Amino acid sequence: MNYHTRKWIKPEDLNPNHTLFGGRLLQWIDEEAALYAIVQLETPRCVTKYISEINFVSSAKQGDIIEIGIEATDFGNTSITLQCEVRNMMTRQTIITIDKIIFVGVDESGKPTKHGKTKIEFISDRLNKDE
Repeated sequence: MNYHTRKWIKPEDLNPNHTLFGGRLLQWIDEEAALYAIVQLETPRCVTKYISEINFVSSAKQGDIIEIGIEATDFGNTSITLQCEVRNMMTRQTIITIDKIIFVGVDESGKPTKHGKTKIEFISDRLNKDE
C-alpha cells in the first residue's frame, strides 16, 4: 500500500463526539482515489462508480495526523479498481479500510472510454519511455 496523502485532524473535521467525522474522511478518500485513478489512467476525467463496504476500525481525534493509502488491484477496459486503508501516521493504527473503489474514465460527454492500461505505471517509468 502506498501512502500518498497526509491530513492533520483539525476542529472543523470533528463530529459531536470530538472524533473525526466519517463524512469528511470519505470526502478525502474519494478525492485521493480520484487523483490516483486520473494519474494511472492518464485521463483528466474519472468518476466514482462504486465503493464497497466501508469498515471503520478505529477513530482519530483532533491533532492526529492520518495518512491515506491507495493501491490499484485491477484494471478493466474503462475502469480501475482501487483498495484503500487510512491509518494514524504516528501509531500505524488502522482507522478505515475499503476493499474496492472503482473509477471509470469518461470522455467530455460522460461516456466511458477505454484506457488500454493493464498495470500500475509510475511517472518515472513514463518519463523514461522516450529514452
